Amino acid sequence: MKIAVDAMGGDNAPQVVVEGIEKARDEWSDLEFVLYGDEEQIKKYLKDSKNITIVHTDEEILGTDEPVKAIRSKKNSSMVRAAKSVKDGETDALFSLGNTGALLAAGIFIVGRIKQVDRPALMPTLPVTNSPLGVNILDVGANAEAKATYLQQWAVMGSIYATDVKQIKEPRVALLNNGTEEDKGDTLHKEAFDLLKNTEEINFIGNVESGDLLAGVADVIVTDGFTGNAALKATEGTATILLKELKKALMDNGIFTKLGAAIVAPSLKGIKDMFDTSRAGGAVLLGLKSPVIKAHGAANVETIFYTVKQIYDMLLNDTVNKANTYFEKMNKEK
Repeated sequence: MKIAVDAMGGDNAPQVVVEGIEKARDEWSDLEFVLYGDEEQIKKYLKDSKNITIVHTDEEILGTDEPVKAIRSKKNSSMVRAAKSVKDGETDALFSLGNTGALLAAGIFIVGRIKQVDRPALMPTLPVTNSPLGVNILDVGANAEAKATYLQQWAVMGSIYATDVKQIKEPRVALLNNGTEEDKGDTLHKEAFDLLKNTEEINFIGNVESGDLLAGVADVIVTDGFTGNAALKATEGTATILLKELKKALMDNGIFTKLGAAIVAPSLKGIKDMFDTSRAGGAVLLGLKSPVIKAHGAANVETIFYTVKQIYDMLLNDTVNKANTYFEKMNKEK
């Protein structure tokens, strides 16, 4: 198994990328990595080239670049070259910390989507209160508008992913809506509810409200990209503010409050650990012919290590082809 890595993507590239890939290489000896990027810069941080190949590129897609224009004009960029290697069958998966929009475009226009999937979806893993496995939510930004059939396809792919990668026997699939009742929502959500309710091989449990995203009531939550992105950013922003304000309240209110903070610190560590998403890996672009994974631009070595584990599990379980087979079967039965 061989993974193509955009070594120049992210805030701390290529150092953090190289260090994370080396750690993953040392853990899984049957994985090979092809690092695309500035060879001189990559070699500065590479300690051991075992199972690692460098392909030199002299262009880089920046976070400020317009996504589609960038992948069309910067043909020798690390991201485009890595994506093309997957398309050509030279590598099996694509991993990047770079420009999200550009990676989506590279995934769709270069790697290519599964024939039976209308639109690929971006799926991260969010923490939940009662499980270390978290919850997968899709779409969170690849498609601002959606049809009910898109949500049905995303539910199937999300369920297959949760079974393969997270080892959940019967993943609970929910629809993000403005109420839990069956008749809630606009036309899109009502149509999606009916489709999901009648989709075989998924464990659909009904609607879930945004207030329960982190409550652990579902394993996979489907929504349109506009709503998903808004819900994701609102959740992440609220969590960040609460943790910041909690720390401020404990540290800025006198010596006795600080002493109390020291006493409860072990208990508070559990809250901090819950929101540590490094073990969750990256966001998966589901619906493509090969795994394409996006990690946060500020990802650390641990995040890169666990993102590689994600990809490894997808390749081992042939997750993409399972989705392909399912949709082919659905089309034949129509």
